[in-house]
Amino acid sequence: MPNPLFDALFAPHMDKETPFLVLPDGAELTHGAFLRMASRFANALTDVGLRPGDRLAVQVDKSPEALAVYAASVMSGLVFLPFNTGYTAHEVCYFIENSGARLVLGRGDSREVLHTDCDQLGVRYETLEADGSGSFAELARGLSDRFEPADREESDLAALLYTSGTTGLSKGAMLSQQNLLSNAQVLKDVWHFNREDVLIHALPIFHTHGLFVATNIMLLAGGSMIFLPRFDLNAVLETLPRATALMGVPTFYTRLLDHPEFTRDRCANMRLFIAGSAPLLAETHRAFEERTGHRILERYGLTETNMNTSNPYEGERRAGTVGLPLPGVEIRVTDPDTGAELPRGKVGMIEVRGPNVFQGYWRMPEKTAEELRPDGFFITGDLGMQGEDGYVTIVGRSKDLIISGGFNVYPVDVEQALDAQPGVLESAVIGAPHPDLGESVVAVLVPESGAKLDVLEIEAEISANLARFKQPRHYVIVDELPRNAMGKVQKKLLRQTYSDVFTA
Repeated sequence: MPNPLFDALFAPHMDKETPFLVLPDGAELTHGAFLRMASRFANALTDVGLRPGDRLAVQVDKSPEALAVYAASVMSGLVFLPFNTGYTAHEVCYFIENSGARLVLGRGDSREVLHTDCDQLGVRYETLEADGSGSFAELARGLSDRFEPADREESDLAALLYTSGTTGLSKGAMLSQQNLLSNAQVLKDVWHFNREDVLIHALPIFHTHGLFVATNIMLLAGGSMIFLPRFDLNAVLETLPRATALMGVPTFYTRLLDHPEFTRDRCANMRLFIAGSAPLLAETHRAFEERTGHRILERYGLTETNMNTSNPYEGERRAGTVGLPLPGVEIRVTDPDTGAELPRGKVGMIEVRGPNVFQGYWRMPEKTAEELRPDGFFITGDLGMQGEDGYVTIVGRSKDLIISGGFNVYPVDVEQALDAQPGVLESAVIGAPHPDLGESVVAVLVPESGAKLDVLEIEAEISANLARFKQPRHYVIVDELPRNAMGKVQKKLLRQTYSDVFTA
């Protein structure tokens, strides 16, 4: 029976004893052993009554067993709902109720809080711990390590990923088998992954980046992954000589650069460093290339679309851009107010169309209609432009745009000027309500280690390089910026914290 994801990702490896997961203690899990575990899990899911199309919610720590649950979900034809391990019980209960999940897999320490809520919702709750133990593992113990995959079509849902909900209720992005598979196939080819590759996997697996990009690519390529529970600087340094590739968020690379043992020699076996999920500073690009001889490859993706663009594997990896549209993916830039397409070089709303673009928001037809146009283009919410040569530059989220005295201020323009100042490690620029201008600019600065920032000197430099309406009217110095699990600066929190700096 056809099951596109299973047929492409798992079927070729069912009986292969080639390395798949290399664990922190040096143990290896072969492709075949991993899929036998996944088959036992798939049989357990069937035994508890789940059927193709049912939703399986998972909030567990990263482990080989957690990854095998994803494989089991694909085998069983279920819709996989991975939840951020940092979500509260209140948030998880909303996701469970909204999705209509039939089974929740969680940690034992969440049982007391979630089990009662699941009981009230009529949802079964089982546990899976980081060491592979738990009630779900017991259910699978002794079951057959063979499973006949469920019959599925390309258009059938494979995953439901809830967005962070920066405005209003979180939305469940519906991703089909084709959405996931087409994107992984393109990325494997454009990034030149093959069975000889060894990827350092230090990303979480509740997110597109670590699950549907990193894992699916390596399954297609037939390579192996050094499977780390999380990003640990010393562990990554230790494994670099044995690896060929690393996928990470910008924080991975800035932390590596801060370590004296991160050297060109240590990276001698590496062929590719990929960054995404948050903007990478041009200074990080330059420092990384000087230190290692490698130029980081930056790409651009979204929960609703997986990956959209990438700097080229062969060709110019241009700092400050997210590269070119991937094969089969169309990008256009439109006027945010009218939807009219803008010429190249003009800043506007980035829209995306292709086989990677999701099916809509779960049980939110009105929201789907607002953001997914009838012609198939998805309105990303990101402001950017596309140059004459096709390279795409992101200037910020539309909700981050600051309108001060009637003028548009793109935070990235101000952040680049601030980041160039001596002693500034990084910055975040937000808008705050202003009694005269409507909004005005607030700069939140993080100093380099040991540096003492002089705001008056920074103001003087900025005033010489930025138009008056772009210049910050308030400066804040902090030890670090608030970030989510994927390393993105949480500007919503900054806007809340400094909402009254001009009005108090």
